[in-house]
Amino acid sequence: MKAELITALNTFGYPVFLQGSLDTDEAYPDSFFTFWNFETPEGEFYDDEAHMAVWGFWVYFYSTNPQLVEEKTEAARKLLKSIGWVPDGKPHDISVDVPTHTGAFFEVYGIEKYKEVTNNG
Repeated sequence: MKAELITALNTFGYPVFLQGSLDTDEAYPDSFFTFWNFETPEGEFYDDEAHMAVWGFWVYFYSTNPQLVEEKTEAARKLLKSIGWVPDGKPHDISVDVPTHTGAFFEVYGIEKYKEVTNNG
């Protein structure tokens, strides 16, 4: 699911990083996405086996251009929804540890259905 998320975010043409992986001693790119997988519970235990996982991600966008922050977070939310992800609310502002950038984030869930294994023996 991480690869699917990264691939979708890459379509916007901005770098995509794991949240917290950028060195604050180096200059940030002018605009970029980050993400954080905050939970991945399993479910559908009708036969005492997990049949799916629900991947929860926070998707962040940072930029030196506040208008881009507003536009790109909403565009990313809509794109992910269009390919089957489930957003939980609209993007909202976050604090940023550098004075040159502003940022926003939203929460999104990806459903991973496990392949059914049948025993024909």
